[in-house]
Amino acid sequence: MASFHFKPLGGGVGAEVFGINLAESSASESSTDISAALARHGVLLFRDQTITPDQHIAFSRHFGPLEEHVVTQFLLPGHPEILVISNVKENGRHIGAYGGAKLFHSDMSYKEEPSLGSLFYCRECPPKGGETEFVDMFAAYEALPDDRRRWLERQTAVHDYVYHYETYLTHRDPLTPEQKAKLVPAHHPAVITHPENGRRAIYLSEGLTSHFEGMDMEKSRLAIKEITDFATQERFTYRHTWRPGDLVFWDNRCTMHRALPFDHDKYRRVMHRTTIKGSAPFFADAR
Repeated sequence: MASFHFKPLGGGVGAEVFGINLAESSASESSTDISAALARHGVLLFRDQTITPDQHIAFSRHFGPLEEHVVTQFLLPGHPEILVISNVKENGRHIGAYGGAKLFHSDMSYKEEPSLGSLFYCRECPPKGGETEFVDMFAAYEALPDDRRRWLERQTAVHDYVYHYETYLTHRDPLTPEQKAKLVPAHHPAVITHPENGRRAIYLSEGLTSHFEGMDMEKSRLAIKEITDFATQERFTYRHTWRPGDLVFWDNRCTMHRALPFDHDKYRRVMHRTTIKGSAPFFADAR
């Protein structure tokens, strides 16, 4: 592990990790350093990895228990810890979640205890298009005008997956009553304190945050759009161009991400995601 090191990606957020093979059991010895780097950089890139689903799951578990996504039809057969994201069809049906993630978001923010982080592994990707953009929500919070920052610190945001699905994912089959029953809206501070380094980050998204507590829907939507448009400026953003074998580990507590479009009819994209369970977000007012 002597050569294990990090290099900033050069965008608004993130670092590349060198000197580690995630297929080796010794990778677990680096988990403490990787956790600290994740909180510092927000996004970690591991290039040229060749891992099986079992190895993907095993490495992910070093950072906490894993979540199983509510869209169970897109979980990898035999490996329910892995969500498949893909435009590929086999036997007339999609093998993975498709056509989503076009709006910046934080994974599973709609849960009472949202995701700590996600580990996204590229198995197949198009030669052009299909990139993923990441934004630094620490930097966005710190750049807000003082009055807007103080206003946002007083807000509670409602994160609602059913609202998101029925507004933005109408191209998919509807959620089942059983799935809806598991999807109670979550109420989180609109600014949260990172539990590992104490920094503050904006915690809301255009797609998954339906409204603010105590504010009507129309005014809420306008305010959410204003804040997220500010947070997703290019100066806070890193755009990742995928290669097969890339694994990107991002911190859902201080970043948002979105997928960029590609030619779905011409190219295949197959990605595997594990998702680490986190804790309830909180805001610590130091004043």
